[in-house]
Amino acid sequence: MNKSHTAYIAIGSNKGDKFKNLQLALDAIHEKVGRIIAISKVYLSKAIGFDGDDFYNGCIGVETFMEPDQLLETLLDIETDLGRTRLQTKTYESRSIDLDVVLFDDAVVKTKALQIPHPEMRNRRFVLLPLNDIAASAVCPETHKTMTNLLEQCKDQSDLKPINIWLKNPLKSIDFSKYNYMAIEGNIGAGKTSLSTMISNDFNAKLVLERFADNPFLPKFYEDAQRYAFTLEMSFLADRYQQISDDLSQLDLFKDFIVSDYDVFKSLIFSKITLQEDEFILYRKLFYLMYKDIAKPDLYVYLYQNTARLQENIKKRGRDYEQNIEDDYLEKINTGYLMFLKSQTEFNVKIIDISNCDFVKSRKDYLWLLSEICKE
Repeated sequence: MNKSHTAYIAIGSNKGDKFKNLQLALDAIHEKVGRIIAISKVYLSKAIGFDGDDFYNGCIGVETFMEPDQLLETLLDIETDLGRTRLQTKTYESRSIDLDVVLFDDAVVKTKALQIPHPEMRNRRFVLLPLNDIAASAVCPETHKTMTNLLEQCKDQSDLKPINIWLKNPLKSIDFSKYNYMAIEGNIGAGKTSLSTMISNDFNAKLVLERFADNPFLPKFYEDAQRYAFTLEMSFLADRYQQISDDLSQLDLFKDFIVSDYDVFKSLIFSKITLQEDEFILYRKLFYLMYKDIAKPDLYVYLYQNTARLQENIKKRGRDYEQNIEDDYLEKINTGYLMFLKSQTEFNVKIIDISNCDFVKSRKDYLWLLSEICKE
């Protein structure tokens, strides 16, 4: 995954339904730019530099994978979608929406199209006051002063009045509050680790990741499956039991729920495929002895992808020992999972076909997938 950035964006409107315009801008930024991490109060302020209605102004913080130029282009598109036509001259005018990048990490950008930090930031109380609401200790990379320092030193003493209505974070419409423990499962290369990590970051969840990379028998298994299958499955059985026991028993008071990129029952699914029948019978007895008291997830999400997409993903991530996995093996795993899930009537299961989406690269696909998971 690409590196994430923190951007602060000034938002304003003095034309039409001003509050609605700001909320629509937030909704579009949530969908197209990234996760909204902070929203300031909305302030009423006079128009500066021209005669016009009073402005509604605020600031938001956004976590995004975009670079500054791409972020600017996206914000301009959002402005256009919301009915703004930017003048070619620098003449001030009323506008339905105004979106400006104020800060972007600790970057200093000086191009014809974009300047960061925003050159007028330190001279505009209607920017500094809402920015101080959400990022008081953020430092301007040019002046090396915090937003609180800049606000105190700002010569603009315009009267700003907070209005008693609050913008809503669109992320709050996605609700995982009814789950204490969610397992994300899928075939090799389906994206379960990526999705679990993204959900953990966005929704304050404790992340539990399978420690497959530490298993010394996995590369050997892909070289000689028949010889190392039982050894591999037994090592996974012991490791998964130890890890899931530890992680589920350790409460984290600062997290809202647990999200894991595996469920312990995958041991049965894979072992049924890889082991000889007599080995599997023994393995299954050991499994149920060990796992009889392990908590089951409140929600079990299975990410289905067709074999062609799985192979594409496996090639992209480039693990040497996975490059010769055959289609037949992946198809057996998919079949094994689906047969298992259909037989588990006590599980709360959602099977979601993601063969035609890329939730890692496309935020639209990611938000669609979240809505599918939350759908009743």
